[in-house]
Amino acid sequence: LLSQLPEDATPVFVGDLIDRGPKSAEVIKLIREKGYACVMGNHEELMFTYGYAFAQSYREGTPLVTHNPWFANGGIQTLESYGLVRLVSGRPERIDGNGAALERFESDMQWMQALPDYYDTGLASPDGKAVIVSHAPLATVWGLRKVESMYGTFHRLATTNRRDPDPEAPIFNIFGHTPVPKAPEVQPHYVNVDTGCYKNETGFGLLSAYCIETGEVISQERLEAK
Repeated sequence: LLSQLPEDATPVFVGDLIDRGPKSAEVIKLIREKGYACVMGNHEELMFTYGYAFAQSYREGTPLVTHNPWFANGGIQTLESYGLVRLVSGRPERIDGNGAALERFESDMQWMQALPDYYDTGLASPDGKAVIVSHAPLATVWGLRKVESMYGTFHRLATTNRRDPDPEAPIFNIFGHTPVPKAPEVQPHYVNVDTGCYKNETGFGLLSAYCIETGEVISQERLEAK
């Protein structure tokens, strides 16, 4: 997909880099090495919320806590991609002696914690609105970002909200989080680029991008891991 973007394009990822395939660790490695911009998704937040406890139990050799929201939403598959666990009879089992992988995992969690809730592209839409990238739609709560007492609410909605932006919202919002079939949903005031790359359902299975400068939509069918 990246190879299909214009040469001068600056990729900005809408989060949820992990938990949706067998190569989560490799995806993060690519984005960190290339220095691509990315906003925080709810799956990144799940990883560092529950991943530190996993890292501690791995280092200390204590039993893994296998019941938490991250493990139930793709976290085990992500840990497999780091070479830290393997599935045995459907249950995760620690792969001992992989200290380098654990250090990489912890470094990636620290990187995730520093990801922003939104990315200001510095560009304007045709009607003059600032083009803002986030994981979930946040145009309807945009004003909360500068209210200290409400920032926790703003952060939560920036990674979990599923309401479509209000047409009167002050920004042009590009986001993902809620998959739409066949092609990104392009509206005068927002674009949803999540086309459910991980989903095995009719109309999904695409990885998509939107070029802000040209309005071009680019989609690539999911490539199965070999």
